[in-house]
Formats: sequence, C-alpha cells, structure tokens
Amino acid sequence: MESILKGRQNQVLTKGTDSHELSCDKSSLAGSVSQRACVFCGSRVVLYPIADALHLVHGPIGCAAYTWDIRGALSSGPQIHRLSFSTDIKEQQVVFGGEKTLKNALIELIAAYNPKAAFVYSTCIVDLIGDDVESVCKEVTKITGIDVITVQAPGFAGTKKDGYKVACDSLMKLVGTKGTDETIPNSINIIGDFNLAGELYLLRDYYEKMGVHIVATITGDGRVDAIRQSHKAALNIVQCSGSMSNLAVQMEKKYQIPNMRVSYFGIEDMSDALYGVARFFNNQEMMDKAIDLVRNEVSDLLPKLEFYKKALKGKKAAIYVGGAFKAISLIKALRMVGVKTVVVGSQTGNKEDYLTMKNLSDEGTILVDDTNPLELTQLVKRTNADILIGGVKERPIAYKLGLGFCDHNHERKLALAGYEGMLNFAKEIYATAMSPVFQFTKK
Repeated sequence: MESILKGRQNQVLTKGTDSHELSCDKSSLAGSVSQRACVFCGSRVVLYPIADALHLVHGPIGCAAYTWDIRGALSSGPQIHRLSFSTDIKEQQVVFGGEKTLKNALIELIAAYNPKAAFVYSTCIVDLIGDDVESVCKEVTKITGIDVITVQAPGFAGTKKDGYKVACDSLMKLVGTKGTDETIPNSINIIGDFNLAGELYLLRDYYEKMGVHIVATITGDGRVDAIRQSHKAALNIVQCSGSMSNLAVQMEKKYQIPNMRVSYFGIEDMSDALYGVARFFNNQEMMDKAIDLVRNEVSDLLPKLEFYKKALKGKKAAIYVGGAFKAISLIKALRMVGVKTVVVGSQTGNKEDYLTMKNLSDEGTILVDDTNPLELTQLVKRTNADILIGGVKERPIAYKLGLGFCDHNHERKLALAGYEGMLNFAKEIYATAMSPVFQFTKK
C-alpha cells in the first residue's frame, strides 16, 4: 500500500498473503508520527497508581500536565497519586540548575502530605542541563526519613517501553525492604493490573473466593508497604506483560519467585488465569472452588451475550492497543460476540505475541507493529472495519472515518476485565457499532 512508509514494510503483514515474519522491537521510523509515547510517559503510567506515594515531576509543567491522572486508576484509600506535582522548571533553572528547586519542593511536599515514599521523575530538560537528581533524592531521604526514589526517565532516551523498564527498576528499590523472607502459602502478587475503573476489586474477589492470599497489587490500588513485602509471595501473576514483565523477571532472579503471564479480558483468558493459579499450587480444593466460580459466572454470562452475538454478526473490528497480550485477548472476546477482527496491532508486541495473533486470526487479517495515524487510517479503510478499538490517540481516527470506537486504553472509566467486564465490553461494542448516528455519516 502507498501509505506504508519505506522501511516499515516488514512491520505490516497480511495473513495468507505475506510470507515474511512480522518485524518488531524496532525504534519508530523517523517521520512516521508513531503512536508510541516517550520514556517518561512509560515510567509515569506504571508508577502513578501507587496511591500513598508522592509523585513529583522534575521538569517543565507540560510534562506533569501531559501525564496528570493518565490512568483511571482508583484507590480504596489514599488519593495522593491523583495530585500532579511539578518543579515547573523555567529559564532560570535551565541556566543555573534546578537542584535547589527540587530539594525545596520535596521537603515542602513531604511535610504537607506525609507520603510513604516519593518518586521523582527526571525529564528531558533535566538530563540536558545535568541536574544530579540522584544526589538530591539521597539528601532528602536523610533529612525526611522517607525513601525518595529517582525515576531516571528522560523522554528522548527511547520509547514508552523503555520507560516501563525504568519504572520496574525503581520498584525493585522497594521490593524486599520490609518483613522476613518467609514465603506466605498460597499467596500471589498481582502485577500489571492498574485498577482501571475498579477492575482490581473484581479480580480480588475471584481470587479470594478460591482461597488465594494477595500480598501486593503492583501497581493498581498499590501501597508502598505492600510492595516492600511483595518478595514474600509464592507466585507473581503478570497481567500487562509489556509494562511489568521486567519486574517479575527481576523478582524471580533475586527472590526465586516464579511468574505466570495471564490476561483478565474475555471469558477464556479470565478462566485460564484462575485455573492456572490453582494448578500452580497443586491444590484440589482451590481448583474445585475455581471450577465452581467459573461455572457460575459463565452460565450467567453466556445467555446475556447471545443477544449481542446475533446483533453483531458480520461486523468487523480493527484493534490497535499498547499491549500485545491485550490485543490477543480482544481477538477472542470479539469472536465471542460475533465480531471478526480484520486489523490487529500493538505498540510493544514481540515476535511470540505476533505469532499468537497470527494463529488466532482469520485469513486476510492485517497484523501491524507500531503503526502511525496515516497508516492505521488506510488499513481500517481497506478492510471496511465497522469498529476501531484503541486508546485516546486512535479515537479521532475513528470519528473522522465515521466508525464506532471502543476505548480500551488506560483513561477509560468502564470496567472491561473479568466476567462482568466481558458483558460491559459486549454492551460497549453493540452501542457503538449499532448507533443510529452512523446513518448520517459517509463511511
């Protein structure tokens, strides 16, 4: 296609037509206006949901504004994370340095809000002017007695995916700093769920009904002290593998905690996530409870989905999301409601992820890695998709094309995980695909 930029041909593949392997894990092509975000954004979205920590952006006010409340991450207690603090660096700090400004800001904020810990995000301009953020953080730690952790995340140093690793490295500075090393039986950490629209409360309920003890949720509804003790869990459950698998790998290396990759979207993957935990612990009572839970939830859900499946039969969807594992689950979930996936892609997928997507997809489905607005627009038009599933940056594309849009990104306010989330997803797809407004648009 003419819309595919030279140098990106191997990052787009049509199943059944193209023989090449989908290329991924590459830096965005210059001039492509990639949908990826920067390193700073990647670190911020991972750490932001820790609700009793202070989050201070050391940089211009725009960086803090860009990422303020960037996740719809709910807290069952403290709300410090909902506040966006910045040192608001200006010309004076650029010339003379911003270390004094940073130190004063930290001391003032820690005194005012009494957080359990503080994260300081170093941005592009800070790295350019050479502020020693690490030194300031250590000094403030001695003064206040609060752990002040540097998040070295200048935006220009890579992509959002690199920011995920920076965030995981910062979290490892907390892990294992409280409690004994004794492992708690039948216990897990939930890693990579950010409690969007309260989804974590559903997941907690499922696991607790099975008799599973949750040590820490990292980072949705997160607490600093729980993260400090997370090394005591017997198993790490990794939901958003793109953003937080690195933390699980580091914890396995340092504390010998095995990890399991799961998805909580759709009936199949949600059920597998519950059964997988019971199998790991080799606990028959736990497995029996999981089977009963799944049976009850699915028997209640399937009749409700039948209406949406009949109404949506023949509809086609394009998927472009950040995490590849989410895209894989969405293919399955759409199939449950009669919708065919014609385009699927992600910002952070690896070769294994794309192979799974390809095997799940129908002939003619287009797979794409790290797309851009022009390219995605042409792919959607070419396949005559009825629905585009993505995030805030994909929404305008859908609206301009006169398509239904489903927000599956981290700003959303609707719970889409778990069995209840599957029903919400079906309702959302139906409402957007069948909206009467489209009779007035040109597709």
